[in-house]
Amino acid sequence: MDISFELIFVSLIDGLLLGFVYGIAAMGMTLIWGVMDVINLSHGPIIALGMFGVYLAFNSFGWNPYLIIVIVALAGLLLGMLIYGIAVHRVINAPHLSTLLATFSINLIIIGIGTAAFSTAPRNVDFTLGNFSIGPITLLWTRVIAALLAILATGSLYFFLYKTRPGRYVRAVANNRKAAELVGVPSTKILALSFGLGTMLAAFAGGLISTFFPFTILSGGAYELKSFVIGVLGGLGNPVGALVGGLILGMLEGVIPAFMPTTWVPVIEFVLFVIILLVRPSGIFGAKE
Repeated sequence: MDISFELIFVSLIDGLLLGFVYGIAAMGMTLIWGVMDVINLSHGPIIALGMFGVYLAFNSFGWNPYLIIVIVALAGLLLGMLIYGIAVHRVINAPHLSTLLATFSINLIIIGIGTAAFSTAPRNVDFTLGNFSIGPITLLWTRVIAALLAILATGSLYFFLYKTRPGRYVRAVANNRKAAELVGVPSTKILALSFGLGTMLAAFAGGLISTFFPFTILSGGAYELKSFVIGVLGGLGNPVGALVGGLILGMLEGVIPAFMPTTWVPVIEFVLFVIILLVRPSGIFGAKE
């Protein structure tokens, strides 16, 4: 197999762009874990809902997909707060198995309703902005814009967490919920907000992914698994680690097909997942205490 440096370089850049979007998806999962110690098993279907939100609005109204993604993200925030109030709040202090079952039930409900409504036939958003070239590198504008929006979302989350009062409350609850309650932090509202932010990021990532990949209502499951790998790689509970983990996974997905069949990509990803668990279970940046 003739592999050129140019091919590897182009694949690496393409993977990096995709990695920013993966990082945003994983950031939603790791934010929820970091604040409330809950592994959100409804993460994948919410990503799929983000995809279908963009698909339905684009096909029905012809709106610009990037405008729809903003609306989908806000809807994800409200949906997440609703899910927290209905399914998670009642078991937030129970053993981890209870929260796993609660979020898994939401997973099954979303997939069941989605399958009944849309079947499992592949869909795609018929939208393109063309491509552009920089020397030997040809890039799709949709991937570049998705990466830029992912960076913007990361910066916005950082600003919210470190420069606003609700963000400081979120960090206080994540560090020590009981101590935060003693100084007047409304922990129930902050936990609901945190779960909403996590689902907002998942829906946002799903909307971005829909602009360049086909999808079904089951597609979110694959991105949920990737989010687990990224979370372990960067350190569960660490949003910055999630972004770095997403970039690493994206680079792997970009470069591996240059050396071997694409079918090996998930195998190598999960081998990496197991190795990290064995060698450094806290991840590159370590889990947030």
